[in-house]
Amino acid sequence: MNIAIVILNWNGEALLERYLPSVIAHSSNAKIYVADNASTDGSIDFIEKYHSSITIIKNKVNGGFAKGYNDALRFIKADIFCLLNSDVEVSPNWLEPIKRAFIELPNASIIQPKILDLLKKDHFEYAGAAGGFLDKLGYPFCRGRIFQTVEKDRGQYNDTREVFWATGACMFIKSDVFKDLKGFDEDYFAHQEEVDLCWRAHNKGYKVYYVGSSEVYHLGGSTLSNMNPKKTYLNFRNSLFSITKNLPRRKAFLIILSRLVLDGIAAIRFIFMGKPEHCFAIIRAHLSYYRQVRKMLNKREKVNFVNLYYVTTSIIWSYFVNQIRYFNILVKD
Repeated sequence: MNIAIVILNWNGEALLERYLPSVIAHSSNAKIYVADNASTDGSIDFIEKYHSSITIIKNKVNGGFAKGYNDALRFIKADIFCLLNSDVEVSPNWLEPIKRAFIELPNASIIQPKILDLLKKDHFEYAGAAGGFLDKLGYPFCRGRIFQTVEKDRGQYNDTREVFWATGACMFIKSDVFKDLKGFDEDYFAHQEEVDLCWRAHNKGYKVYYVGSSEVYHLGGSTLSNMNPKKTYLNFRNSLFSITKNLPRRKAFLIILSRLVLDGIAAIRFIFMGKPEHCFAIIRAHLSYYRQVRKMLNKREKVNFVNLYYVTTSIIWSYFVNQIRYFNILVKD
């Protein structure tokens, strides 16, 4: 089993200088690539000068996360692709538990490790934590992170278990599965394209796993911080895209109606929080969705749609009304 570690880069010279050495030091049995999204800084010169053993794939345009990986992975041959953010520091022996899981779990097609906060290493990190889930309305959240509540790592999620989605910050995926799914949806540009990919994988019968014995440390927010209005726009719009594409038509319609109302409430809440730019981001997300809804409907594949796998009816109700902040209280494993 050979693994290709593929780091997507756009003007990330400082990140590569800081975090690439750990990947090189702890990944001796894997080939490392940097997929460069038409950077205009010194990224390529830096790699060529200091890390000449790394293969650089030069994408012609900055197509974001989705198109960037789609363009680059066409040129890479491997059994497993590891899609790794440029702001991730890996730990010693991080690859071995992943390899073992792919061998011991033959139905595993996508795997993510434990994602810890690089700046607070005893805590989980926002983007992925201990594996992703959805509620009945399609809102994503993680074991170890629900909304802005991030848990301390006390070993409570040191297991290996099936999850609904794996983070794009560090995702291992079988190359034949990635090709069968036709890669990421490039209309997403960035954010939640990994949720869509995993959802489409489930609809085709593939399985997604979390392996807690493999650990990496993610800086997070290097492209867009959690409270950047553009990220709010992409998250709200792309979530609606995923529901439209990946659920039976009637169920999708009912959930979309509910989501539009709840998104409206979220927009009003941003106003009262003194963050009107996020309110307008949600409005723009809805307008973009309306313009592209027919296109998303046309992307629905003729597959056996799985019932939306959820662990709570509404994560919003659980969190804000029932005051449930931790996954292991929300779900008794």
